[in-house]
Amino acid sequence: MTAIDQITTPARRRSWQSVTLWAGIILVSLHVIVGLLTLVWTPYDPSAMAGGRLEAPSWLHWVGTDRLGRDFLTQIMIGSRIALTVGIGAVAIGAAIGVTLGLLAAFASKFLDDALAAALDILIAFPTLLIAMLVVAASETATLGSAILALGIALSAIVARLTRILAKRVLLMDYITAARTSGTSWLGIVFSHVLPNIWPTLSVSFALQFGLAAIAEASLSYLGLGAPPPNASWGRLLQEAQGTVYTAPIGAIAPGIALVSLVIGINLLADGLRDSIDPTRRAR
Repeated sequence: MTAIDQITTPARRRSWQSVTLWAGIILVSLHVIVGLLTLVWTPYDPSAMAGGRLEAPSWLHWVGTDRLGRDFLTQIMIGSRIALTVGIGAVAIGAAIGVTLGLLAAFASKFLDDALAAALDILIAFPTLLIAMLVVAASETATLGSAILALGIALSAIVARLTRILAKRVLLMDYITAARTSGTSWLGIVFSHVLPNIWPTLSVSFALQFGLAAIAEASLSYLGLGAPPPNASWGRLLQEAQGTVYTAPIGAIAPGIALVSLVIGINLLADGLRDSIDPTRRAR
């Protein structure tokens, strides 16, 4: 490799990382803007029959209408708000439970640490969607809140295991020994040393789990265990469109594209954050 290549290769890599980060920010921001917009305005009343059944896309209905004559663009926009709500809620619950359990395991005795690690491994062995389905089924009534709680609990095991591994690695550092010797409390060590050092990696994990939560919520709604009508979840729209996929394929294509674009945006954002926030990767 020539000297010029050695100089330009890192620059190209940084440029590509910047493109990845901004592409993710743009895609996610579009969904956030649409979701917030539905709080104050939608093209049509979500529950009103604004046209004929299964109309093709037109100037009046840009994405056509569904089998009940409702404007499909309005349903897609509301689905974006629901996906964001579920993603934020599930990640917040998963982070609160997972980080707490992970820190407790890292600071616990060897016996308790091994017991918690084994329990987390067992939970992680079960698919996230299966755990969420069991929690929703146990609540007896499928609501948006039960879906958020179920996904948060399902994701917490992944967060707890990652937090435990990262925290135990930090606790082996010399500055932690110095902090203990100086009389710093365990709580002070957690907030002053442990959390600041593990937060970059956790942030990337949270972003990835946001996309996982969006997919899982769509799966639950497709199975009838997610947000009930009149909540226009993308999964429910896909379920309703499967009977008319040959006569009105836009009903299946539009929510699928919306879901894929959100997940791709989240993954690109997580990839960009990993390279820009994590100081060890940035140094390399």
